[in-house]
Amino acid sequence: MSQIIKALSEISDRYEALFVDLWGCVHNGVHALPEAVKALQDYRARGGKVILVTNSPRPRSGVLVQLDTFGVPEDAWDDIATSGDSARSAMFRGVVGSKVWFIGQPHEQIFFDPIDVVGDPLEITQVPLDQAEGIVCMGPTDPMADPDAYRPQFLMAKQMGLKLLCANPDIVVDRGDVREWCAGALAKLYTEMGGESLYFGKPHPAIYDLARRRLSALDVDIPDSAILAIGDGVITDIQGAMGEDIDSLFISGGLAAAETNTVTQPDPDKLEAYLKAEQSNPTFSIGHLR
Repeated sequence: MSQIIKALSEISDRYEALFVDLWGCVHNGVHALPEAVKALQDYRARGGKVILVTNSPRPRSGVLVQLDTFGVPEDAWDDIATSGDSARSAMFRGVVGSKVWFIGQPHEQIFFDPIDVVGDPLEITQVPLDQAEGIVCMGPTDPMADPDAYRPQFLMAKQMGLKLLCANPDIVVDRGDVREWCAGALAKLYTEMGGESLYFGKPHPAIYDLARRRLSALDVDIPDSAILAIGDGVITDIQGAMGEDIDSLFISGGLAAAETNTVTQPDPDKLEAYLKAEQSNPTFSIGHLR
């Protein structure tokens, strides 16, 4: 059974670095969570390293702007690894071809900005679906709409043999008190319809490789045994940590707040039942990061 703790400081001395999810842990999509920020600041003050590992489809530069908007101070983290950057690298290497059908909102066009970590990047052109060689999915055009609205286009795409590049494996996210659909919901639908979806965020290995590169760039040599992954998604954060053989801290007051009856702390029996149903086994659990 996952050990319930009251504060990160109870266990933080065991770890030299943290891989920390953002949405639901450090901010709620509207503003920073003060207790979480303080916990990370205190951890860094004691010499620990913090890599923010997020399934945001935005590049690192876009997440920087978002963090500033939400009021997450720079002294709470050392660097950022985004699924967007991991997916962009793959796109510019040509994994879905050079002519792509884009699914996303207008402000997400930053995804197509040049990237300097790929030698001789492919020139990418956005085209209508019937001219596409592949699909780039940042998320639904309307995050409140049922993903099933894409079923007709996905049927056509599957018949064309197109691969879908998913820039954010999250199924849903809570923006304040409002739950929104993410790119992962569309990729899941496409896969269920028989199409092929390519994932680059948690729980898949590519983003952890990027996170480790970000950590190494800080001139530290930290083994996986000294890294703690923190997040509120059992199918992304915790499953990913388990797959990488990294210890994890589950934030029950995020996506699973209702299922675990979390206000300040989770109900132990409901937490155990939830984790058993999800076949998940985080090393530790806590209501909210603090």
